[in-house]
Amino acid sequence: MNWIDEIRNYNPFNEQEKQDKKVALDYITTFPNILTRENEFAHMTASSWIVNKDRTKVLMIFHNIYQSWAWTGGHADGEDNLRNVAIRETMEETGIKNIKPLQEDIFSLELLCVDGHVKRGKYVSSHIHINVTYLLEADESEALAIKEDENSGVRWIDIDDAVQISNEKNMKVVYTKLNKKLKSITI
Repeated sequence: MNWIDEIRNYNPFNEQEKQDKKVALDYITTFPNILTRENEFAHMTASSWIVNKDRTKVLMIFHNIYQSWAWTGGHADGEDNLRNVAIRETMEETGIKNIKPLQEDIFSLELLCVDGHVKRGKYVSSHIHINVTYLLEADESEALAIKEDENSGVRWIDIDDAVQISNEKNMKVVYTKLNKKLKSITI
């Protein structure tokens, strides 16, 4: 299945996902460069909600730009296999090598507002990330590594504390949703 069909076939969890899916599909079908940052107003990203085997902890990074504990993820940068993007970003940002998708399909979908910021000495204007999230599992005994140009911390956090540890108000809503979805599914 191609990435657009994967989004079309995604079954929204709540009203936010239903509306965000509609807007995302409208934008995706209008702009051919949506998989790249050449589209400076909105582009595709993929994130991961990484849990341990007993689903009691989530692996998070301390994101340097946002100065907050956060999930892993990144830009598609032309890659149309968004699950692979999420896994690659997880490996790069945490040092984890053994990752298992708990579902093949998208776990969550959201439009995320990104405030203007400086990255690698260049100003990046405010924009939208059309984001899909994948549910992954990793072994919490595996060695972790910081990716210094992006984060300054990597650690397993009790899943119930993941919302509170974030400094980003809009992400607290997303992490709350992810935990609620996780508790509602059988894997």
